Amino acid sequence: MGHGHHHHHGHDHGHGHAHGHHHPAPKDMGRAFAIGVTLNAVFVAAEAAAGIWAGSMALLADAGHNLSDVLSLLLAWGAVVLARRAPAGRRTYGLRKATILASLANAVLLLVAVGAIVAESIHRLQEPAGIETGVVMATAALGVAINTATALLFLRGSHSDLNVRGAFLHMAADAAVSLAVVIGAFVVAATGLAWIDPALGLLIAAVILFGTWGLLRDSVDLALDAAPRGMDVAEVRAWLAAQPGVTEVHDLHIWAMSTTETALTAHLTRPQNDGADEFLHAACEGLQARFGIGHATLQVERGSAHRCRLSPAEAV
Repeated sequence: MGHGHHHHHGHDHGHGHAHGHHHPAPKDMGRAFAIGVTLNAVFVAAEAAAGIWAGSMALLADAGHNLSDVLSLLLAWGAVVLARRAPAGRRTYGLRKATILASLANAVLLLVAVGAIVAESIHRLQEPAGIETGVVMATAALGVAINTATALLFLRGSHSDLNVRGAFLHMAADAAVSLAVVIGAFVVAATGLAWIDPALGLLIAAVILFGTWGLLRDSVDLALDAAPRGMDVAEVRAWLAAQPGVTEVHDLHIWAMSTTETALTAHLTRPQNDGADEFLHAACEGLQARFGIGHATLQVERGSAHRCRLSPAEAV
């Protein structure tokens, strides 16, 4: 985790502001993205060629699915790079939100891939076709190995970064799809039941859809500036209200600056504004330590005759 920096500005009219900036030291995922993109781009070309040679629509469909994941990995990698760019000009938060947009795009790409798998599986259920099962099994088994290895590269980062989680889900889904192709080809070779392969495709599509829904929901929430999942806004409000001398909390907003950073702004009414700097330091440090909110901006008001225009609960 990074450390916090707090800047305080005093004003004659009795307002104080504290800004806590949290710059986490994100895990350098650049190497993971580079390896993942290279391995999967080479495999897509090989799988497509094998699919044409073996006459396997399953392999061709899987190659198309893998290609969408190569594109999504490039998208996610670019978002991580953009998030590190310093604020400049009109972009006073820099390009951190690119990570949220990338995670949303990844979720959409996964849904498109699921649609392609479902369409191809239904088609193959209606018109079963003979395939070179040995070539299919060998190629898909290689896909399982490559996709699993790539997914493991993103495993650690997937717990703390929604964007990296999207990349992890993509690669894990690919490994599952490739495994289904291996199993399907083996069973078809052993029994001659051609419908088993597309039936497995539909089952894998359902599994991928289940996993993608949470990513899509969380990405949309963050894109709409909702508080990150797991953040209890009422608890944060109660914690701020319980700070020394605070009589009211209003205009509270909590949102994600990126897939790893959370920001907060709030107005605090504190009639006896003694020890203002110490109070602001302690509040910002407490928000970071307890809630993981690294960028906090607090405005302290004395609650004088001029009531803050943002104090009503419905005001934004």
